[in-house]
Amino acid sequence: MNNLTRLITSLTLGLSSLTVLADSNIIPQDGDISALKAQFIASQKQAGFSDQEIGNFLDKANYNQKVIDAITTPWEAKPWHLYQPIFLTDKRLEKGLTFWQTHHETIANAAQQFQVDPEIIVAIIGIETFYGGYMGTYPVIDALYTLGFHYTPRATFFRKELANLQTLAKEEQLDVDNLKGSYAGAMGYGQFIPSSYRHYAVDFDHDGKRDLVGNPIDAIGSVANYFHQHGWQKGALVTLPLTTHQLPEHLKVWKGEKLHYQVADILSPDIALAKNSDLDISQPAMIVELVQAEQTDYWLGLKNFYVITRYNRSPLYAMAVYQFSQQLKDAYAKQ
Repeated sequence: MNNLTRLITSLTLGLSSLTVLADSNIIPQDGDISALKAQFIASQKQAGFSDQEIGNFLDKANYNQKVIDAITTPWEAKPWHLYQPIFLTDKRLEKGLTFWQTHHETIANAAQQFQVDPEIIVAIIGIETFYGGYMGTYPVIDALYTLGFHYTPRATFFRKELANLQTLAKEEQLDVDNLKGSYAGAMGYGQFIPSSYRHYAVDFDHDGKRDLVGNPIDAIGSVANYFHQHGWQKGALVTLPLTTHQLPEHLKVWKGEKLHYQVADILSPDIALAKNSDLDISQPAMIVELVQAEQTDYWLGLKNFYVITRYNRSPLYAMAVYQFSQQLKDAYAKQ
């Protein structure tokens, strides 16, 4: 895999690109791993699995050094003017329009049922996996096993995901032996980790199975449900450009925290909307920073923008999804 491919892969697998600060040299010792496995087995027995089922499941898992390499060698934070061109391409737009046309009835139904704008559903699947073209190459069980037992900074989290994978495989009859995904164990068209798969996936075609790996209909409904469950407001504004290229000291760029500003806290005679828009100035808001080649742009992020960051915490990811969704919306309307 060349450097460009690694960059695109790490950026596009949204749910799998978890924010992790780590020391790659911190790896549990053999004794620690044995104790952790004993705890895992005990927990799974309490969840209703037999010793044989747990043993068979763990026997399928293998340590994968490439998973550790991927999660402990993060790419530098890219400025917006280098990040944005990776996602907003003619090829992705064409693929997105084809996907929308092919599944237009399903997308319309999901948008109506879950009250989510259709272009957001289409944009997420396009950004995440290029409409199923790249869902990841890591065996999901190996990724979660490796991180759960050999990656101290997030080991507890990933062991829980490994446990969820065993339950998910039983619930949905998934073929764990052949299940591939991201280095962090995210899978399917929308790159859901096992806990998100179990919690947000829906059987949208009513065939008795929630299949996010091989069934785009279920994936469409599940992405819509994910946004619905996180508070998406259909038809509401997402983000708006501001006139300023420099923030006053009392205002801070959003860094992943809960929204604590209101629109009224941000707008002033010196910082205005680039285009007039009717806004409730008491609604929650954030400031999004986009570093361009020759200047820094700032945008006003609203509740729907924050909801996109529930899918992936990066504000650049959220902006890419939003801008791509607008490209899709405009192009689809012209057809």
